[in-house]
Amino acid sequence: MEKEVIVKWKIKESETTKILTLLPELAEQTKKEAGNIYYSIYQSEDNPNELILHERYVDQQAQEAHRNSKHYQSIVVDQIAPYLEERTVYVVKKLI
Repeated sequence: MEKEVIVKWKIKESETTKILTLLPELAEQTKKEAGNIYYSIYQSEDNPNELILHERYVDQQAQEAHRNSKHYQSIVVDQIAPYLEERTVYVVKKLI
């Protein structure tokens, strides 16, 4: 069963520019994953420190493989997570 994930990040204001430079590599590597179906990152027009990640994987194992991947660990865990004020993860299912 496909896994769809919506993630909201609120970045420390002083770190937003730095974080934005890391996102192209994260997206590029994630889209190359065998189990990835969809991956997009959005920035709030009202608050540039808020990002929304929309992810879809073929199944739970593919989502876990993403979280354990070298690029996720290096970019998200090591370089982004320390500068987040807030991180909210929603695992969702499409109704319509």
